[in-house]
Amino acid sequence: MYSKELTKGTLQPIILKLLSEYDKMYGYEITQKVKEITKGKIDISEGALYPILHKLEHNNVLETEKVYIGKRVRKYYTVTKSGKKVINEKTNEINDFIETLSLIFNPKPSLK
Repeated sequence: MYSKELTKGTLQPIILKLLSEYDKMYGYEITQKVKEITKGKIDISEGALYPILHKLEHNNVLETEKVYIGKRVRKYYTVTKSGKKVINEKTNEINDFIETLSLIFNPKPSLK
């Protein structure tokens, strides 16, 4: 599992990418899907997840739908129309960042 310090800046793009691929997801489902996809290497805690989801909702990137399951309420998150633009921007930014990190950690031999 990666350290919290290493993953902290990537959580929002990860969450947005997942929500762009699935119509709607609830919090626990997001954490489990990330864990499944990364084979346990990235584990998003509730303490890290919900502040990000609430901020994205406040910024009109996400909207919520409450679904009642028996006596329990499950809050599903979906991407808004304006949120799709944000997801594209964040996806491009994180991909560019990964390429930049590659220049440092996987430099190509220079031709002399």
